[in-house]
Amino acid sequence: MSTKLSALSNLQQRLIVGVLGAALFIGGIIFSEWTFFILFLGLTVLGTLEFYRLAGTAGIKANKVYGTLLAAAIFISVFLIDKAYMPVEVLYLFLPALFLIFVLELYRKESQPFTNIAFTILGVLYIAVPFSLLQLLGYLQGEYRWQPILGLLLLIWSADTGAYIAGKNFGRNKLFERISPGKTWEGWAGGVILTIIVSWVLSMFFLDLELYQWIGIAIIVSVFGVLGDLVESLLKRSLGVKDSGTLLPGHGGILDRFDSLVLAVPFIVAFLKTF
Repeated sequence: MSTKLSALSNLQQRLIVGVLGAALFIGGIIFSEWTFFILFLGLTVLGTLEFYRLAGTAGIKANKVYGTLLAAAIFISVFLIDKAYMPVEVLYLFLPALFLIFVLELYRKESQPFTNIAFTILGVLYIAVPFSLLQLLGYLQGEYRWQPILGLLLLIWSADTGAYIAGKNFGRNKLFERISPGKTWEGWAGGVILTIIVSWVLSMFFLDLELYQWIGIAIIVSVFGVLGDLVESLLKRSLGVKDSGTLLPGHGGILDRFDSLVLAVPFIVAFLKTF
């Protein structure tokens, strides 16, 4: 399958993988909480491993086994707490588990121990925490509801689509040329407009959230989604790589596809829990 895809043009690869990926995610989110759990647990593990592989290209030897296990444990624990299978106090166990990374590094005998420690912790914070927080959107009303999660993904896709169309046709002024030369203010504005329009449409069909909540999420996605993209570009530039991975032909890696999500989710959860 991968050989056949590699023979296609980049645009063809993006279209095929995009359609199949969208169908997988929409189906997994809607079908049940367990398919959502399996899907995003897989993304958490693959994304964390991808982050540590990227760090390795710069000679950083993060404790990828422990970091990935910790990331998976956090995601699983949040799910089980949401399901009321475990008490919320279990999360306190992750405090010593996190600081255990310092102790483990004593026995690894690497040349840059604190750089390794920093990137091990960063992998958990950057990948596992946002994906774990995403689960809270599904349990805002006590039981699993797929509308807030799918709605968020639709808004992120809308922001990307609006930015691409507006940027390609009207883009003149660079948004952040030092980090991402292709992004423009006009593209960003197009993403904002389309995202807010889609949020208004969602409020008429996805009734789990109010109109003001959908618009609030749209504004957060419009701002922190593009910042998440820039942060991931900064990470790749600092490590000297073009794409975070090749797992998704034509789309790069897990981090390339979910960079907007990982930065926007903490702000969205804070917004919905506060208001």
